[in-house]
Amino acid sequence: MTRIALGFYFLWAFLDKLLGLGFSTCRTTAEDGSFTIDAMCDSAWVNGGHVTEGYLVYAGNVNSPFHDFFVDLGGQRWTDWPFMLGLLGVGLALMLGIGTKVAAWAGGLMLLFMYMTQMPVSTNPVLDEHLIYILTIFAVVWVELEHQTIGLGRWWRGLVGSNTWLV
Repeated sequence: MTRIALGFYFLWAFLDKLLGLGFSTCRTTAEDGSFTIDAMCDSAWVNGGHVTEGYLVYAGNVNSPFHDFFVDLGGQRWTDWPFMLGLLGVGLALMLGIGTKVAAWAGGLMLLFMYMTQMPVSTNPVLDEHLIYILTIFAVVWVELEHQTIGLGRWWRGLVGSNTWLV
């Protein structure tokens, strides 16, 4: 179930940014804490929104040693494609139980980059949720791999044969 929950975490981020469902995309928060949701707003990827800009340019820690690198990267439109395809691919792979090793590496790399935008973290001198998610993805994928009961993993492993790195 943890694998599926992590997959949904990635898939939901993809859907919210794609369609602007009002959770991290297309939500406006007032000073009093109230918020309004304008679903399918101009920030949604389907409407031409630049989905990596908000996080990389404006949400990173300005004290991060990687801040300038990620701000420069976030200003470039091409970064939306690998980010969105990564969210979709990792989410589907983890939820379906196929290609989970590739999903663990890709998802881990995405989360590591997100961690690097926040360095140094303010609530703990070393760990934050991104690193915990990385450890969890790898633990779940490698522990569950041979015992997967939910998903298409057993069927998938039968198809790929000797290409065990794809499992």
